Amino acid sequence: MWARPICPKQIMESVWEYRILLLEGTAVTIQLALGSLLLSVILGLIGALAKLSSNVVSQKLAASYTTLIRGVPDLVLMMLLFYGGQQIVNDFGSFTGLWGYLEINQLTAGITSIGFVFGAYMTETFRGAILAIPRGQIEAGISCGMIPRTIFYRITWPQMVRHALPSFTNNWLVLLKATALVSVIGLHDLVWNASTAGRSVREPFTFMFAVLIIYLLLTATSDIGLRWLERKYSLRAREV
Repeated sequence: MWARPICPKQIMESVWEYRILLLEGTAVTIQLALGSLLLSVILGLIGALAKLSSNVVSQKLAASYTTLIRGVPDLVLMMLLFYGGQQIVNDFGSFTGLWGYLEINQLTAGITSIGFVFGAYMTETFRGAILAIPRGQIEAGISCGMIPRTIFYRITWPQMVRHALPSFTNNWLVLLKATALVSVIGLHDLVWNASTAGRSVREPFTFMFAVLIIYLLLTATSDIGLRWLERKYSLRAREV
């Protein structure tokens, strides 16, 4: 039995009919990606500083964190954090009496899980970027009487950003694609909404193709912006 040919006009009409649902899902995906990025950057900075510190306990904790993330699939960690994390929070609240039952929504769980996973990759990105800074510059700051916080903001941070941008760009693009995994825990993101629309009109391929195009646009826009930022920092470094 021959399959019914698909008319491009019908495809566009189906996608256009559910355009609001797709746009709402895209907005949730962007919100999820940006929230996860912020958390991963914070965890990455903490992890990098811990690995480079002279404290052995901090070094081992940071090393254990990155080893755990590298050895376990992202989806497995996401499921563990979504289900197990909520149980741990509620058990702790019940034990201490600080709060009652807390319902962690899918967006919060998604941001936490993706941010936790990519925080390990950001840790290695920032650690490598800090190590790329000439030690003599930091020693010069110390000799000038700068406190560690001033050295970080005046010397370490500007150069760390320049060295970290190539790897940071790659991490962000992978993180953006990883947001599609959160649909398995019920978050109404782009993938979830497209799947719902596809099932309702029995055209799953049509809407998954629309998701493909939207993700390509998001990653292409991000890549252009971050590459421009990388060139800007490289040019500034050459001028100095």
